[in-house]
Amino acid sequence: MKPIQVGLLGIGTVGGGVFTVLERNQDEIRRRAGRGIRIHTVADLHVEKAKELVKDHALVVNDARAVINNPEIDIVVELIGGYGIAKDLVLEAIAAGKHVVTANKALIAVHGNEIFKAAHEKGVMVAFEAAVAGGIPIIKALREGLTANRIEWIAGIINGTTNFILSEMRDKGLDFATVLKEAQRLGYAEADPTFDIEGVDAAHKATIMSAIAFGIPMQFEKAHVEGITKLDAIDIKYAEQLGYRIKLLGIAKKTTTGVELRVHPTLIPTKRLIANVEGAMNAVQVFGDAVGTTLYYGKGAGSEPTASAVIADLVDIARLLSADPKNRVPYLAFQRDSVLDTPVLPMGEITTSYYLRMRVADQAGVLADITKILASHGVSIDALLQKEADEGESQTDLVTLTHETKEKNMLAALDEIQNLKTVDGEVVKIRLENLS
Repeated sequence: MKPIQVGLLGIGTVGGGVFTVLERNQDEIRRRAGRGIRIHTVADLHVEKAKELVKDHALVVNDARAVINNPEIDIVVELIGGYGIAKDLVLEAIAAGKHVVTANKALIAVHGNEIFKAAHEKGVMVAFEAAVAGGIPIIKALREGLTANRIEWIAGIINGTTNFILSEMRDKGLDFATVLKEAQRLGYAEADPTFDIEGVDAAHKATIMSAIAFGIPMQFEKAHVEGITKLDAIDIKYAEQLGYRIKLLGIAKKTTTGVELRVHPTLIPTKRLIANVEGAMNAVQVFGDAVGTTLYYGKGAGSEPTASAVIADLVDIARLLSADPKNRVPYLAFQRDSVLDTPVLPMGEITTSYYLRMRVADQAGVLADITKILASHGVSIDALLQKEADEGESQTDLVTLTHETKEKNMLAALDEIQNLKTVDGEVVKIRLENLS
């Protein structure tokens, strides 16, 4: 049978990995797909560099539209990234009747609804396994492996840069700025790490997972996004003393009133497997009503891990090319007429536990005042850590863990606590999830 012809838009880190793995594992891939999968043409602005990589195994052009308009090409793989030209090229490829594979989480999270609508109308497939957690097959797990379940929540360490930084801060007791510079030196962080450290990258991925898990449209604009730039090493230390680790989590949770979609630093009990994911590794924990808790762990980025996911999508498309479009796995797991318009809850309505650290006067009655305010807003204390004041100091750190409450109740309580004359400076608030 004639090999499937693939057009590659971009042959940087991931594109190079796709080409290399396809060449190396061609026999194995053919056995799985039932036919060969071949890179026919590569489009890249750096033509000479691309030619050095592919040699005489593929054509190289500098115009992506030459790939899209080539009638010999069956599948277009978009590895350019970003929201701009990548969106135009994907929509043009769909309009030309090409199936599309992309690793572009930003594109899918922000413009996925439009892209899937266009693909449905044209009867072509759009696959995006590589858009979330690199080589971890979490999209396939959510869309197919867990299809019998009502998925109740997802919690993921889905950005390797931030996980590396937090691991280093914990292990070495260093501050955020120092570790960020080291992460950049080692290549874990970009020269401009904003999307990573401010939580935007993780929010793109959490948005995609929430849509597949709960059968809702992509709603990135409604996600709560909070990064790690304001984290203090002392809070990581206190969390450890209380039996917790701090991770940047992407959380999607189904409730009776809507969906929680949020990214923020989170305390997790150290006994949870996901709390022990270190360095630049990724992990996603999913809770389904039938299966219980499942955990998916592996490399979330890198040339060949991401290429693994891209090629898995190519194989899926190869297997389904002859299938009636109505009988293919839906883009977002649920049939189009079954997608729900479930609201994403504002942060004030989410329910979780909290870690609070405040600098208080070392005198009698302070704790009683704080406890009274918390109780008046329906917030109860689960654990308490009070450091003795250093010699000659009149203030000390008071750390509390609370039971679950609505965020709006916690914010109201903190407004009152912040105004106490015995509390100095801003109260540090970090959310806590038991993931049980």
